[in-house]
Amino acid sequence: MTELATMEFHQQPQAGEPRPWAFPAPERGSLDNGLTVLRCHRPGQQVVAVEVLLDAPLDAEPAGLDGVATIMARAFSEGTDKHSAEDFAAELERCGATLDAHADHPGVRLSLEVPVSRLAKALGLVADALRAPAFADGEVERLVRNRLDEIPHELANPARRAAKELSKELFPAGTRMSRPRQGTEETVANIDSAAVRAFYEKHVRPATATAVVVGDLTGVDLDALLGETLGAWTGSAAEPRPVPPVTADDRGRVVIVDRPGAVQTQLLIGRTGSDRHDRVWPAQVLGTYCLGGTLTSRLDRVLREEKGYTYGVRAFGQVLRSAPDGTGAAMLAISGSVDTPNTGPALADLWTVLRKLAEGGLTDAERDVAVQNLVGVAPLKYETAAAVASTLADQVEQHLPDDYQATLYRQLAATGTVEATAAVVSAFPVDRLVTVLVGDAAQIKEPVEALGIGEVTVVAAE
Repeated sequence: MTELATMEFHQQPQAGEPRPWAFPAPERGSLDNGLTVLRCHRPGQQVVAVEVLLDAPLDAEPAGLDGVATIMARAFSEGTDKHSAEDFAAELERCGATLDAHADHPGVRLSLEVPVSRLAKALGLVADALRAPAFADGEVERLVRNRLDEIPHELANPARRAAKELSKELFPAGTRMSRPRQGTEETVANIDSAAVRAFYEKHVRPATATAVVVGDLTGVDLDALLGETLGAWTGSAAEPRPVPPVTADDRGRVVIVDRPGAVQTQLLIGRTGSDRHDRVWPAQVLGTYCLGGTLTSRLDRVLREEKGYTYGVRAFGQVLRSAPDGTGAAMLAISGSVDTPNTGPALADLWTVLRKLAEGGLTDAERDVAVQNLVGVAPLKYETAAAVASTLADQVEQHLPDDYQATLYRQLAATGTVEATAAVVSAFPVDRLVTVLVGDAAQIKEPVEALGIGEVTVVAAE
């Protein structure tokens, strides 16, 4: 009789003691040209992340030229006084680097990632792009054509179309926030290289810019490196630029963007609220997460798990523009999509969730799960240098102290259920929400009107 082989089991590994963690604090300094520098040494992060923030906000764009900040941002990588557009791209590739740029309400941001061994070369390229961008006629014309090609695709995307309509509804006509961030077909078509250069010369200078550098800086003489690259960028000082306050009209109402034959309805329900300078922000983050931040949130539990209306609904708060004096604002919104026949029932259940939240509040269990998900996984969220650099850049852009993120996590952990409930109920009052629906008006208008959540208006999809 054959003897059966025996298996030898190795001892199961045991979890070690948790190590204390806090969001890293940067060192702050400046270059002789006035450029502010934040650096953060992250041992082991051999890919360095650099964020350069430029004080060129969207509300500084000239009338009729919405989108010029976006075209300028894209044109930074399209050649300099030393390199053609093709040569610049090739030099970046030789460095193993990526360079992205975008424009938003607070300003323009360039994002570089590069192996630390090639940091000097890549920073030199970024410095050349900021110091002496080519803005060649042909390259700007190509970027304008590309942007014009993108706009119809964005309008065809239900989520993007809903976002455009919500901004138009919330913010006063004539204000920059009421219009698309990257411009419209009419305004983008007006942009040429002269307009891009004029915007650059008026708003881009080191004295009002900030560079954030994050990665393993062992053996790197960052002061000398920055001095030789970004330090060679010169420009005049700038007068303080007045920032208009953010105002919004959040009277409860519904706008249907008509898409005849649509099998789904895109929902975007929102209003504006205070920014991160308000002491209610941590409680609002926690409460909003409980409402719609994950698959276990209340909205998903009802609309997805119980009713099967949707693949998911999310609630979130996104800072639009921040200011220490209280004139900033954040977008507070609920977003998702449902099948067309159940648009009315889904909205009815969504409003029921909000009303029950106001009446009964959150549970301690919901609060505990939210804290665990927001605070407990933070070390994983910031494993890369790029994630740390982006958050530090956000803090600079929003005029927050350098220790803000570390303080926020402590505040989240200390926030109680009652505080989180009060904050989220205040953020999403049932009678002060603007609802945008992108769908088939012929099928959804009547059931939505029956809900009594506000006057219903139908607009064409364009």
